[in-house]
Amino acid sequence: MENKILLLVSAMNSGGAERVASVLVNAWASRGDQVILMPTFSGRGECFYQLSSGVRLVYLADLVSSKARTWTNKGSRLFALRRFIAAERPDVIVSFLPNVNVTAVIASFGLGVPIIVCERTDPFVMPIPLWWRFACRFAYPLADALMVQTQAVAAKYASSGLALRRVEIIPNPVSAQMMNIQHRSTGAAMKRLISIGRLEDEKQFCMLIKIFAGLAKRHTNWSLRIVGDGSLRTVLQQQISSLGLEERIELAGRKENIAEELAEADAFVMTSKYEGFPNTLLEAMAVGLPCVTFDCPSGPREMTMDGQMALLVPLNDEHALGMALERIMSDAVLRESLGKQARVSVTERFALDKILGQWDLLFKEVGIKGLPR
Repeated sequence: MENKILLLVSAMNSGGAERVASVLVNAWASRGDQVILMPTFSGRGECFYQLSSGVRLVYLADLVSSKARTWTNKGSRLFALRRFIAAERPDVIVSFLPNVNVTAVIASFGLGVPIIVCERTDPFVMPIPLWWRFACRFAYPLADALMVQTQAVAAKYASSGLALRRVEIIPNPVSAQMMNIQHRSTGAAMKRLISIGRLEDEKQFCMLIKIFAGLAKRHTNWSLRIVGDGSLRTVLQQQISSLGLEERIELAGRKENIAEELAEADAFVMTSKYEGFPNTLLEAMAVGLPCVTFDCPSGPREMTMDGQMALLVPLNDEHALGMALERIMSDAVLRESLGKQARVSVTERFALDKILGQWDLLFKEVGIKGLPR
Protein backbone atom coordinates (compact mmCIF):
# COMPACT_ATOMS: atom_id res chain seq x y z
CA MET A 1 0.00 0.00 0.00
CA GLU A 2 1.48 3.34 -1.04
CA ASN A 3 1.71 6.25 1.34
CA LYS A 4 0.95 9.87 0.62
CA ILE A 5 3.77 11.95 2.12
CA LEU A 6 3.83 15.74 2.33
CA LEU A 7 7.30 17.14 3.03
CA LEU A 8 7.48 20.81 3.96
CA VAL A 9 10.73 22.76 3.75
CA SER A 10 11.45 26.48 3.80
CA ALA A 11 13.04 26.61 0.34
CA MET A 12 14.83 24.37 -2.13
CA ASN A 13 18.04 26.31 -2.64
CA SER A 14 21.53 24.79 -2.33
CA GLY A 15 21.54 24.14 1.44
CA GLY A 16 22.16 20.87 3.24
CA ALA A 17 18.60 20.42 4.52
CA GLU A 18 17.31 20.94 1.00
CA ARG A 19 19.71 18.34 -0.35
CA VAL A 20 18.49 15.79 2.19
CA ALA A 21 14.88 16.68 1.35
CA SER A 22 15.55 15.99 -2.33
CA VAL A 23 17.20 12.63 -1.54
CA LEU A 24 14.29 11.53 0.64
CA VAL A 25 11.45 12.57 -1.66
CA ASN A 26 13.18 11.00 -4.66
CA ALA A 27 13.66 7.74 -2.75
CA TRP A 28 10.06 7.65 -1.51
CA ALA A 29 8.73 8.40 -4.99
CA SER A 30 10.94 5.75 -6.60
CA ARG A 31 9.38 3.01 -4.47
CA GLY A 32 5.84 4.10 -5.33
CA ASP A 33 4.77 6.50 -2.61
CA GLN A 34 2.80 9.60 -3.51
CA VAL A 35 5.11 12.45 -2.59
CA ILE A 36 4.43 16.18 -2.41
CA LEU A 37 7.33 18.55 -1.74
CA MET A 38 6.26 22.03 -0.66
CA PRO A 39 8.69 24.94 -0.16
CA THR A 40 6.95 27.45 2.13
CA PHE A 41 9.16 30.54 1.60
CA SER A 42 7.11 33.64 0.82
CA GLY A 43 9.44 34.58 -2.04
CA ARG A 44 8.96 31.17 -3.65
CA GLY A 45 12.48 30.65 -5.03
CA GLU A 46 13.45 27.81 -7.36
CA CYS A 47 14.51 24.20 -6.85
CA PHE A 48 18.30 23.79 -6.97
CA TYR A 49 18.27 19.98 -6.78
CA GLN A 50 16.98 17.55 -9.38
CA LEU A 51 13.71 15.87 -8.45
CA SER A 52 12.18 12.65 -9.67
CA SER A 53 9.24 12.92 -12.03
CA GLY A 54 7.24 11.14 -9.33
CA VAL A 55 7.64 14.06 -6.92
CA ARG A 56 4.94 16.71 -7.05
CA LEU A 57 6.51 20.10 -6.37
CA VAL A 58 4.06 22.70 -5.04
CA TYR A 59 5.16 26.17 -3.91
CA LEU A 60 3.07 27.56 -1.07
CA ALA A 61 3.71 31.07 -2.44
CA ASP A 62 1.76 30.09 -5.57
CA LEU A 63 -1.33 29.40 -3.46
CA VAL A 64 -1.59 32.99 -2.17
CA SER A 65 -1.98 36.25 -4.06
CA SER A 66 0.98 38.10 -2.49
CA LYS A 67 4.62 37.14 -2.03
CA ALA A 68 5.39 40.04 0.31
CA ARG A 69 7.13 39.18 3.58
CA THR A 70 4.47 40.72 5.84
CA TRP A 71 2.43 39.43 8.78
CA THR A 72 -0.66 39.55 6.57
CA ASN A 73 1.04 37.34 4.03
CA LYS A 74 2.21 34.96 6.77
CA GLY A 75 -1.40 34.56 7.84
CA SER A 76 -2.52 34.01 4.25
CA ARG A 77 0.09 31.32 3.74
CA LEU A 78 -0.88 29.63 7.01
CA PHE A 79 -4.52 29.38 5.95
CA ALA A 80 -3.52 28.33 2.43
CA LEU A 81 -1.38 25.52 3.88
CA ARG A 82 -4.25 24.37 6.09
CA ARG A 83 -6.63 24.30 3.12
CA PHE A 84 -4.06 22.34 1.10
CA ILE A 85 -3.59 19.75 3.86
CA ALA A 86 -7.35 19.39 4.30
CA ALA A 87 -7.84 18.91 0.56
CA GLU A 88 -4.92 16.52 -0.04
CA ARG A 89 -5.28 14.46 3.16
CA PRO A 90 -1.70 13.14 3.25
CA ASP A 91 -0.98 10.09 5.37
CA VAL A 92 1.85 11.95 7.10
CA ILE A 93 3.43 15.40 7.14
CA VAL A 94 7.19 15.77 7.53
CA SER A 95 8.56 19.28 8.12
CA PHE A 96 12.11 20.60 8.19
CA LEU A 97 13.49 23.55 10.24
CA PRO A 98 11.96 25.45 13.21
CA ASN A 99 9.87 28.09 11.41
CA VAL A 100 8.38 25.51 9.06
CA ASN A 101 7.83 23.09 11.94
CA VAL A 102 5.80 25.61 13.93
CA THR A 103 3.77 26.60 10.87
CA ALA A 104 3.09 22.95 10.02
CA VAL A 105 1.89 22.11 13.54
CA ILE A 106 -0.49 25.09 13.61
CA ALA A 107 -1.78 24.56 10.07
CA SER A 108 -2.50 20.87 10.58
CA PHE A 109 -3.95 21.11 14.09
CA GLY A 110 -7.21 19.16 14.39
CA LEU A 111 -7.05 17.68 10.88
CA GLY A 112 -6.05 14.23 12.07
CA VAL A 113 -2.88 13.99 9.98
CA PRO A 114 0.23 12.68 11.80
CA ILE A 115 3.05 15.22 11.79
CA ILE A 116 6.78 14.70 12.26
CA VAL A 117 8.81 17.85 12.90
CA CYS A 118 12.53 17.68 12.18
CA GLU A 119 15.43 19.62 13.64
CA ARG A 120 18.28 19.87 11.15
CA THR A 121 20.76 21.60 13.48
CA ASP A 122 21.53 21.68 17.19
CA PRO A 123 18.92 24.23 18.33
CA PHE A 124 20.56 24.50 21.76
CA VAL A 125 23.64 26.20 20.28
CA MET A 126 22.42 27.67 17.00
CA PRO A 127 21.39 31.35 17.23
CA ILE A 128 17.58 31.32 16.99
CA PRO A 129 15.36 34.36 17.63
CA LEU A 130 13.69 34.22 21.04
CA TRP A 131 10.26 34.28 19.37
CA TRP A 132 11.00 31.04 17.51
CA ARG A 133 12.39 29.37 20.64
CA PHE A 134 9.12 30.04 22.48
CA ALA A 135 7.09 28.99 19.44
CA CYS A 136 8.97 25.69 19.18
CA ARG A 137 8.47 24.98 22.88
CA PHE A 138 4.74 25.44 22.33
CA ALA A 139 4.44 23.57 19.03
CA TYR A 140 6.76 20.57 19.36
CA PRO A 141 4.77 18.82 22.13
CA LEU A 142 1.75 18.92 19.78
CA ALA A 143 3.60 17.02 17.04
CA ASP A 144 3.41 13.24 16.84
CA ALA A 145 7.20 13.01 16.78
CA LEU A 146 10.30 15.17 16.88
CA MET A 147 13.09 13.83 14.70
CA VAL A 148 16.68 14.81 15.47
CA GLN A 149 19.88 13.64 13.85
CA THR A 150 22.21 12.84 16.74
CA GLN A 151 22.24 11.26 20.17
CA ALA A 152 23.69 14.51 21.53
CA VAL A 153 20.68 16.60 20.49
CA ALA A 154 18.25 13.89 21.64
CA ALA A 155 19.88 13.94 25.09
CA LYS A 156 19.49 17.72 25.29
CA TYR A 157 15.78 17.44 24.51
CA ALA A 158 15.42 14.68 27.09
CA SER A 159 16.67 17.07 29.77
CA SER A 160 14.86 20.14 28.42
CA GLY A 161 11.62 19.57 30.31
CA LEU A 162 9.49 19.57 27.13
CA ALA A 163 6.63 17.08 27.20
CA LEU A 164 7.38 15.61 23.78
CA ARG A 165 5.36 12.65 22.56
CA ARG A 166 8.26 10.94 20.84
CA VAL A 167 11.88 11.79 19.98
CA GLU A 168 13.54 9.74 17.27
CA ILE A 169 17.10 9.85 15.98
CA ILE A 170 17.47 9.47 12.22
CA PRO A 171 20.73 10.64 10.65
CA ASN A 172 21.11 11.87 7.09
CA PRO A 173 21.57 9.21 4.43
CA VAL A 174 24.45 8.85 2.03
CA SER A 175 22.88 9.28 -1.40
CA ALA A 176 23.26 6.62 -4.07
CA GLN A 177 25.33 9.08 -6.09
CA MET A 178 27.89 9.38 -3.30
CA MET A 179 27.96 5.60 -2.83
CA ASN A 180 28.93 5.19 -6.49
CA ILE A 181 31.72 7.79 -6.52
CA GLN A 182 35.12 7.28 -4.96
CA HIS A 183 38.03 9.64 -4.40
CA ARG A 184 40.42 9.39 -7.32
CA SER A 185 44.04 9.39 -6.16
CA THR A 186 45.73 10.82 -9.24
CA GLY A 187 49.24 11.00 -7.82
CA ALA A 188 49.49 14.54 -9.17
CA ALA A 189 52.17 16.79 -7.70
CA MET A 190 49.63 19.41 -6.62
CA LYS A 191 47.24 18.35 -3.88
CA ARG A 192 43.88 19.93 -3.05
CA LEU A 193 42.37 20.57 0.37
CA ILE A 194 38.64 21.21 0.06
CA SER A 195 36.02 22.76 2.33
CA ILE A 196 32.35 23.24 1.50
CA GLY A 197 29.69 25.51 2.97
CA ARG A 198 27.96 28.86 2.91
CA LEU A 199 30.34 31.80 3.13
CA GLU A 200 28.89 32.89 6.47
CA ASP A 201 30.31 33.47 9.93
CA GLU A 202 29.31 30.10 11.38
CA LYS A 203 31.53 28.23 8.89
CA GLN A 204 34.63 30.16 10.07
CA PHE A 205 36.39 30.25 6.71
CA CYS A 206 38.37 33.31 7.86
CA MET A 207 40.02 31.05 10.43
CA LEU A 208 40.63 28.31 7.89
CA ILE A 209 42.27 30.71 5.44
CA LYS A 210 44.54 32.07 8.19
CA ILE A 211 45.59 28.57 9.26
CA PHE A 212 46.20 27.43 5.68
CA ALA A 213 48.32 30.53 5.11
CA GLY A 214 50.53 29.43 8.01
CA LEU A 215 51.01 26.03 6.37
CA ALA A 216 51.35 27.19 2.78
CA LYS A 217 55.10 27.90 2.81
CA ARG A 218 55.94 24.43 4.14
CA HIS A 219 53.45 22.69 1.85
CA THR A 220 53.94 24.37 -1.50
CA ASN A 221 52.25 21.47 -3.31
CA TRP A 222 48.86 22.07 -1.61
CA SER A 223 46.00 24.41 -2.53
CA LEU A 224 42.76 25.21 -0.73
CA ARG A 225 39.43 25.21 -2.57
CA ILE A 226 36.35 26.57 -0.76
CA VAL A 227 33.06 25.66 -2.45
CA GLY A 228 30.02 27.75 -1.62
CA ASP A 229 28.72 31.29 -1.70
CA GLY A 230 27.44 33.82 0.77
CA SER A 231 27.61 37.29 2.24
CA LEU A 232 31.28 37.05 3.28
CA ARG A 233 32.64 36.39 -0.20
CA THR A 234 34.16 39.86 -0.61
CA VAL A 235 35.66 39.81 2.89
CA LEU A 236 37.22 36.40 2.32
CA GLN A 237 38.58 37.37 -1.08
CA GLN A 238 40.19 40.46 0.43
CA GLN A 239 41.77 38.29 3.12
CA ILE A 240 43.18 35.94 0.49
CA SER A 241 44.57 38.86 -1.50
CA SER A 242 46.15 40.46 1.56
CA LEU A 243 47.98 37.19 2.21
CA GLY A 244 49.19 37.01 -1.38
CA LEU A 245 47.60 33.58 -1.82
CA GLU A 246 45.34 34.19 -4.83
CA GLU A 247 47.11 31.32 -6.66
CA ARG A 248 46.76 28.93 -3.74
CA ILE A 249 43.29 29.61 -2.27
CA GLU A 250 40.18 29.62 -4.46
CA LEU A 251 36.64 30.68 -3.64
CA ALA A 252 34.99 28.42 -6.18
CA GLY A 253 31.39 29.57 -5.67
CA ARG A 254 28.33 27.37 -5.53
CA LYS A 255 28.57 24.06 -7.40
CA GLU A 256 25.83 21.63 -8.35
CA ASN A 257 27.95 18.48 -8.52
CA ILE A 258 29.40 18.20 -5.03
CA ALA A 259 30.29 14.55 -5.60
CA GLU A 260 32.71 15.46 -8.38
CA GLU A 261 34.20 18.26 -6.30
CA LEU A 262 34.95 15.81 -3.51
CA ALA A 263 36.22 13.09 -5.83
CA GLU A 264 38.81 15.46 -7.29
CA ALA A 265 40.15 16.59 -3.88
CA ASP A 266 42.83 15.01 -1.69
CA ALA A 267 41.58 15.95 1.80
CA PHE A 268 38.60 17.65 3.42
CA VAL A 269 38.36 20.11 6.31
CA MET A 270 35.37 21.49 8.24
CA THR A 271 35.70 24.43 10.65
CA SER A 272 32.06 25.10 11.61
CA LYS A 273 31.01 26.64 14.94
CA TYR A 274 27.96 24.38 14.95
CA GLU A 275 26.17 21.94 12.67
CA GLY A 276 23.21 19.60 12.75
CA PHE A 277 24.48 16.54 10.92
CA PRO A 278 26.87 17.99 8.33
CA ASN A 279 26.23 16.56 4.89
CA THR A 280 29.55 17.77 3.56
CA LEU A 281 31.53 15.82 6.16
CA LEU A 282 29.36 12.74 5.63
CA GLU A 283 29.80 12.92 1.86
CA ALA A 284 33.54 13.58 2.05
CA MET A 285 33.91 10.46 4.19
CA ALA A 286 31.64 8.50 1.84
CA VAL A 287 33.83 9.18 -1.21
CA GLY A 288 36.93 8.17 0.75
CA LEU A 289 38.55 11.50 1.61
CA PRO A 290 40.66 11.85 4.75
CA CYS A 291 38.90 14.45 6.89
CA VAL A 292 39.80 17.00 9.54
CA THR A 293 36.92 18.52 11.48
CA PHE A 294 36.18 20.60 14.53
CA ASP A 295 34.30 18.70 17.24
CA CYS A 296 31.41 21.13 16.97
CA PRO A 297 27.87 20.50 18.21
CA SER A 298 26.52 18.35 16.78
CA GLY A 299 27.33 15.53 14.38
CA PRO A 300 31.08 15.25 13.82
CA ARG A 301 31.83 13.21 16.96
CA GLU A 302 29.15 10.62 16.16
CA MET A 303 29.92 10.59 12.44
CA THR A 304 33.64 10.03 13.02
CA MET A 305 33.07 7.51 15.84
CA ASP A 306 34.84 9.70 18.42
CA GLY A 307 37.61 10.56 15.99
CA GLN A 308 38.42 7.02 14.82
CA MET A 309 37.44 7.70 11.21
CA ALA A 310 38.77 11.27 10.89
CA LEU A 311 40.96 13.73 12.76
CA LEU A 312 38.61 15.30 15.32
CA VAL A 313 39.87 18.62 16.69
CA PRO A 314 38.62 20.49 19.79
CA LEU A 315 36.22 23.24 18.77
CA ASN A 316 37.94 26.51 17.80
CA ASP A 317 41.41 25.23 18.77
CA GLU A 318 43.36 26.85 15.94
CA HIS A 319 46.69 25.34 16.96
CA ALA A 320 45.23 21.82 17.06
CA LEU A 321 43.56 22.34 13.68
CA GLY A 322 46.85 23.48 12.17
CA MET A 323 48.61 20.42 13.59
CA ALA A 324 45.92 18.08 12.25
CA LEU A 325 46.14 19.63 8.79
CA GLU A 326 49.94 19.38 8.98
CA ARG A 327 49.60 15.64 9.59
CA ILE A 328 47.18 15.14 6.72
CA MET A 329 49.17 17.23 4.27
CA SER A 330 52.48 15.55 5.20
CA ASP A 331 51.49 11.90 5.32
CA ALA A 332 50.18 10.14 2.19
CA VAL A 333 49.86 6.82 4.04
CA LEU A 334 47.68 8.42 6.71
CA ARG A 335 45.52 10.06 4.04
CA GLU A 336 44.94 6.74 2.31
CA SER A 337 44.14 4.76 5.45
CA LEU A 338 41.82 7.39 6.92
CA GLY A 339 39.97 7.77 3.64
CA LYS A 340 39.42 4.04 3.22
CA GLN A 341 38.24 3.60 6.81
CA ALA A 342 35.89 6.55 6.52
CA ARG A 343 34.30 5.27 3.32
CA VAL A 344 33.62 1.80 4.71
CA SER A 345 32.29 3.17 7.98
CA VAL A 346 29.78 5.70 6.67
CA THR A 347 28.50 3.57 3.80
CA GLU A 348 27.72 0.81 6.31
CA ARG A 349 26.07 3.10 8.88
CA PHE A 350 24.33 5.67 6.68
CA ALA A 351 23.34 3.84 3.48
CA LEU A 352 20.12 5.20 2.00
CA ASP A 353 18.21 1.91 2.36
CA LYS A 354 19.10 1.71 6.05
CA ILE A 355 18.00 5.28 6.74
CA LEU A 356 14.76 4.79 4.78
CA GLY A 357 14.06 1.79 6.98
CA GLN A 358 14.35 4.00 10.05
CA TRP A 359 11.90 6.49 8.51
CA ASP A 360 9.48 3.63 7.80
CA LEU A 361 9.58 2.52 11.42
CA LEU A 362 8.83 6.09 12.49
CA PHE A 363 5.96 6.32 10.00
CA LYS A 364 4.54 3.12 11.46
CA GLU A 365 4.84 4.47 15.01
CA VAL A 366 2.95 7.67 14.21
CA GLY A 367 0.11 5.76 12.61
CA ILE A 368 0.73 4.97 8.92
CA LYS A 369 1.91 1.73 7.36
CA GLY A 370 5.07 3.17 5.80
CA LEU A 371 6.49 -0.25 4.95
CA PRO A 372 8.54 -0.71 1.77
CA ARG A 373 7.02 -2.87 -0.86
